[in-house]
Parts: sequence; C-alpha cells; structure tokens
Amino acid sequence: MVSIQSRWRYLFMFLGIQLVVMALLSREGYQKRVSYFIRIFRKPDSTGRNHTVAGVSGGDVYANLSHLSKAHHHGDEMPYCPKTSPFIRGPIHVSFPSGLTLAEVQKKNPLVVRGGRYRPPDCEARHRTAIIIPHRHREHHLKFLLYYLHPFLQRQQLHYGIYIIHQAGNYTFNRAKLMNVGFREAMREEDWDCLFFHDVDLIPEDDRNTYVCDSNPKHAAIAMDKFGYKLPYKMYFGGVSALTPLHYLKMNGFPNNYWGWGGEDDDIGVRVSLSGMYITRPSLKVGRYKMIKHKLDKGNDVNPKRFNMLAKTRQTWKTDGMNTAEYETISRQYLPLYTNITVNIGTEAGLHPPSPTPPPPAKGAGKPAVKAPAVKAPAEAPAKGPAKPPAKPPAKLKEGHPESP
Repeated sequence: MVSIQSRWRYLFMFLGIQLVVMALLSREGYQKRVSYFIRIFRKPDSTGRNHTVAGVSGGDVYANLSHLSKAHHHGDEMPYCPKTSPFIRGPIHVSFPSGLTLAEVQKKNPLVVRGGRYRPPDCEARHRTAIIIPHRHREHHLKFLLYYLHPFLQRQQLHYGIYIIHQAGNYTFNRAKLMNVGFREAMREEDWDCLFFHDVDLIPEDDRNTYVCDSNPKHAAIAMDKFGYKLPYKMYFGGVSALTPLHYLKMNGFPNNYWGWGGEDDDIGVRVSLSGMYITRPSLKVGRYKMIKHKLDKGNDVNPKRFNMLAKTRQTWKTDGMNTAEYETISRQYLPLYTNITVNIGTEAGLHPPSPTPPPPAKGAGKPAVKAPAVKAPAEAPAKGPAKPPAKPPAKLKEGHPESP
C-alpha cells in the first residue's frame, strides 16, 4: 500500500513535469515546441515514413528518397507505380538557407538526368508532367525552387521535366507570352499529358498537392502565405496552374499582349470560363505555398493598361493567344537540373524591337521567327458536372486586391 507521503511526492513530480512542459511550449511558440516533441516520439510506419500532424509540423522534403534505387530498369516488364505514391508524407518544412548552390542541389538529386528530366527508377510513372517556369534575372529564386521542386516531384513518382523559359534582353517582361512559348517548346520534345505553369518564387509546402492534371484546368497555388493562406478571390488563377494540352488549346493558351506586371492571371481565368470549362482546386490545407519575398523586377513595371485589356477578354481571347504567338528561339541548353530555353519575344511594338538606325545587312540567312500555327480547339465532351456560365471580366478591382503591388 502506497503511503500518503509517496502519493504527495508523485503529485508534486507530476505537477513539476507539467510546469516544465508549459514553459517549453510558451518559450518560443506553441507550434515549434509541439513539432519538437512530435519528432522525438513519432515512429516510422511500414514504408519508413514518419507520421506527422497536418498543419503542425513540416518534414524534410528529401527524407527517405535515398531508399530509391540508383539504377534505372525501364522495360516492358516494368510495373506501373501505385496510384498513390508511398513516398508522399504531407506538410513540408520550407526555409531558405544562405549559401545554397545549384551544385549542392544537383548532388542531392542524383537520379535527375540532363535537361532536368526524371523517371521513377523502379516503376512506370502513371503521369507525365512538364513544369514551365517563365524567368529573367531570378537566379537566386530559381535555385531554391529547384531545391524543393525536384524532390517534391520525385515523392509523387512522376515522369517529369523542368523547362526554364528565359526572356532575352531588357525589354518589358511578358509572363503569359513566355508560357505560350514554354507550352509549344515542351510539347515539341515530348508528349506530355499535363503542363504546370509555375512562378519561380513559389515553393509548394505539401506534397499531397499532386502535380497531375484534373478533368478541368486546375489552380494549385490557392493558399499562399502572401494572402494569409487563403484564396484572394474566386476567379484568381495565378501562381501555379495546371492544364492538359487539350485544355490549353481549347482556351487558345494565354494572352500575348500583357506587357509588364499584372492582369494576365485574371485574363486566363476568364478564358477558362469562356471556353466552357471551370477551375478545380485542392483544399486550402493542401494547396499551400510559400513565396520568396522580393520587389518588382526592373523591366516588369505595373501594366497601366491591364484593366482595359481585361475588360475586352471576351472579344480578344480567340484572336490573341497560342494561335498568334510569335518568337525567336535563341538557344536551348540541357543543363543538369533543367532545360533552359532563351527566346526573343519582342516588345509591344512587335517581334523585333524598334531600332533608331537601320541595321546593316546580315551575312547569310538569319534564323526565321517561330510562329505557333493556328490550332482549332478540338471538340471536347463536357467534363463531369455542368460547366459554369462564362464569367464577366471584372471592370475594376478594389484596394487590397492581389493586382495591387
């Protein structure tokens, strides 16, 4: 029989432990300390993955990828990968360590081959996804995106390729036109069944946000830290979006005439509706992204014409898009972590920027401009569920709208 003194001793010990735990939890934040105790006491499951609590703790995106075989054995007998990858674990801890180099990213991704391509080594991927990233003067952001995106996609057992579409020169930036270039150049190389159009400064924070296409255009980046992890407004289609080739051609791709910052995201969202489709999205818990903080780039000033152009989308979407995209391919480089395609997309005045003096005659024939052929969108049976009626483009956006820089 336990004496009264022993009972009091146990009670004081229990209260003391509680006080210590409360002090730890309040010292540097509840969430950080809870995740610390979870990491200590959680146990790996049969696949070697650690159990995590969604929204509480993020894991290392490279964890357990060393379990993959380093030898590729693709062949007719290769089994298909599981419908749900066993490597998916949920929330990912995202930070931006100083001193990171592309050489270190390459070393941590030994199965990625020239041009930024990857295939699962021990099974046949069910999905083939191309990542299209418009780019100029964002090398610092690019290395962080590649650091997280490569293992993120490998965890999902995708066959993928990463394309950086680099705008040559210092003329006004045109994000949407670079997307059109990326679509055409990626589809020339491989029969991709899904294309993700991805801003260079957005890092996915949950690998349950699978980079595969839906039956309708998908908006993946619906919960950015910039907007308090909430969707800023219903028709927002910016940041990261996914379309099949059929979706892309049906809506005539993206607009070519949005020079500078802003407007093209809303134009694209309206195109989805006008072409008889609607936007699908993951849950707010899954579609989370962290934005790398930065200022507006030089040469990417706010587009003062964006609201007037957006109001005319209903009249222009069939005549300004993939079927009218003109550009010149300057170079194509198959680098260890990505394919870099540098292009001249011209200026608002046209493909060739104006020159104060006539250029001297060139010796030999120059490289002809690449023009995307006019493509008639194939007839497509309506996706499951009724298509939403076309949305009228917003005439004016309120203060605090994401269009405000």
